[in-house]
Amino acid sequence: MGQEKYEVWFAGIRGLGARKKYLLHEALKSCRNAYYIEETQLKKFPFLTEKDCQEIRQAQKRKDPEKICEEMKKKGIRIIPYYSEKYPPKLLQLADFPFALFVKGKLPGKDTEKAAIIGARNCTAYGEKYAVEYGRKLAQAGVDVISGLARGIDGMGHRGALMEKGKTFAVLGCGVDICYPREHIGLYMDILEQGGGILSEFPPGTPPLAVNFPLRNRIISGLSDVILIMEARERSGSLITADLALEQGKEVYALPGSVDSPLSTGCNRLIQQGAGVLLSAENLLNEWGIMPDNLCRKTEIKPDKNKKTLESEDELVYSCVGLYPKNVEHLVLETGLEIRKLMRVLVSLELQGYIKEVSKNYYIRR
Repeated sequence: MGQEKYEVWFAGIRGLGARKKYLLHEALKSCRNAYYIEETQLKKFPFLTEKDCQEIRQAQKRKDPEKICEEMKKKGIRIIPYYSEKYPPKLLQLADFPFALFVKGKLPGKDTEKAAIIGARNCTAYGEKYAVEYGRKLAQAGVDVISGLARGIDGMGHRGALMEKGKTFAVLGCGVDICYPREHIGLYMDILEQGGGILSEFPPGTPPLAVNFPLRNRIISGLSDVILIMEARERSGSLITADLALEQGKEVYALPGSVDSPLSTGCNRLIQQGAGVLLSAENLLNEWGIMPDNLCRKTEIKPDKNKKTLESEDELVYSCVGLYPKNVEHLVLETGLEIRKLMRVLVSLELQGYIKEVSKNYYIRR
C-alpha cells in the first residue's frame, strides 16, 4: 500500500485540475514527493497559482491517506493512475486526461469496440425504446456500452446491454461508492455482477455535485469509439458531450425524431450539422464493419411459456408490457387501470414470472 496511499491522496486534491496534477507529478516524479513538499518549493512551479498552492497545503493536513486506502479496499475500489499499464489508452489522448481513475469492478477492454449511449434524463418512450434496442444489439455484437448511469437514456442503454449479458461501464460524477441516482442501485449492482465496471476520477465519498458532470462527460466520450445520442434538447449536457467527442475526433450519431418534440431538437440539429443518422443498430454495426453471425441469424422460435391462462386484467396489463422497458405512467395510460390496481397486477405478474422490473417502476416481459 506504500505508493498507492500517496496516489489516492494526490488524485483527491480538490481544486487542482487534472492538467496541473499531471504537470506537478511529472516535475516531482512521485505522489509521495508532492505529499511532503514544502510551500517554498511549491511556489517555484510557474504553472501553480497561489490558490493551487493553498489547495495542496490544505490537502496535506487532511485525513491520513492510508485510512482512505483501507476503506477503499473494504469496498472493492482500486485506483488506476495515468502511468499504470491498466489505464485506458484512449483517455491519454485527452488534453486534460484524469490523473487517475477510481474503479469498482472492471475497466473496459483495451481491444474491444466501445460505444457511448447518452441522452435526456426526462426522455420519452421513443427514446427509451431505442436506447434499450441499441444497448442490446451492440452488446450482442461484443461492443462495450459506456454511459453515465443517469435517469432516462443512460440507464436504458446500460439496461439494454445487460439484457444481452453484455459488458457495460458507468462513469460517475461522484465517488464510485455512491450510486447516483439512488433508484438505480439495482442497475449499479447488475453492472458489477455481470462483469462491467463503475468508474470515476473523483475519490470515494465525493458527492454528485453539478460541477462534476461536465468533467465526467469528457471521460464518457474519451473512452468511446463512437457516441450515440438518443434524445437531447437544444441545449443539453448530451450536446456538450457531442462537442467534446468531435474535438477528440470521435464519430457522433444521433437518433432522428419528430420536429414537434423538444427532446429531439438537439438530435435533429446534430444531424443537420453532419452527425451520422441512427437508422438501425444493424446499419450502424455494418458501417462500423461489425456484423457477427448472431445478428444475421433468425431468432429461434420457442414455445411461449406465457400462453397460460391469465385473468382478464392480468392479460390486459401483460399485453401492454413489451420487450423494452415501460414505466408505470405509460402503463396507466395504456391500460386505463387505476394506479393501485395496476401495481397490484404488476406485482402478481412478476411473482408468477411473466414480467420483470428492470429498474424502479420500469417493466419488461421475461
